[in-house]
Amino acid sequence: MALPSRMKQNNDLYQPLADINVTPLVDVMLVLLIIFMVTAPLLAKGVKVNLPQAKAAQPLNQKDPIIVTVGKEGKISLGNDSVTPDKLVDGIRSAMGDDLSRVVHVRGDTDAVYGEVVAVMDKLATNGITHIAIMTNSRSKASVSSASAATPATGVPGK
Repeated sequence: MALPSRMKQNNDLYQPLADINVTPLVDVMLVLLIIFMVTAPLLAKGVKVNLPQAKAAQPLNQKDPIIVTVGKEGKISLGNDSVTPDKLVDGIRSAMGDDLSRVVHVRGDTDAVYGEVVAVMDKLATNGITHIAIMTNSRSKASVSSASAATPATGVPGK
């Protein structure tokens, strides 16, 4: 077996080694990869809203939708940012740019006051933003059948 190249003919027992030990580098990179894989899904934030159910809901094919959210307490958000009702139209116009045909999606919490959702839609319509869609969750067949099965029977005809 040959001696390592760092052993020289002189009497210096320890010479600097010019090779890089790759094993610790790979260990650190794998740990960083795992950390990023775990934290990446946690970085996706949004406003938590309980959407109402609809049978006839059709998904819209939109590349970059503009989403306005009306929360349970009446808090209005444009995307992930909270906005006041006065700044809402300006924020939407800046997000639209020159494309006035983009659809604005309005998400209203199930427990939100209906009048607040309608007021947001009215504010958009009176300011010239007329392509408005209301977002809902589509109702699955299982939830419909379980809802009818959960209805109590009275045993009296006609009731």
